Amino acid sequence: MLLDGFNHLAVLTADTDGFVTFFREVFEAEVLGEQLMGDEGKLTFVKIGDDVEFNVFEVKGNTEAERQTPMLGRGRLDHFGLQAASLEAFEEIRHRLIDRGAADEFVTDFGQVLSMFFTGPDGLECEVCVPNPDAVPGVFNPPGTPAARYAE
Repeated sequence: MLLDGFNHLAVLTADTDGFVTFFREVFEAEVLGEQLMGDEGKLTFVKIGDDVEFNVFEVKGNTEAERQTPMLGRGRLDHFGLQAASLEAFEEIRHRLIDRGAADEFVTDFGQVLSMFFTGPDGLECEVCVPNPDAVPGVFNPPGTPAARYAE
């Protein structure tokens, strides 16, 4: 393959400080820099992994961050999935999200991947994923399949 992942994802927010605080506290993200866009707003570069960042735009008068629609009704890009560095990192992220009230305890077993949805700043729906250590080769499960290791 010619690619090895994403370089950045551009996100609109109504509150850059809140966005940065959330991703710093849950994912240990760091601000790389900021560019003012004249009177229009600002662009903040937020590192979320090796060679991966959010380009966070706060644009005066833009109300896109306020618009909330259900999954698969959000346009071309519906949500994004972040890759946890390890199962241990996934579990730490999971606890941080639950503690903040950004997610419930449900973890989906998609077969090869474990997944947890959460709500980020401005109501942005996101997902964090990790390879499933309990995966059975060739088995793929539909959405809503509970992960046995997280079932109570």
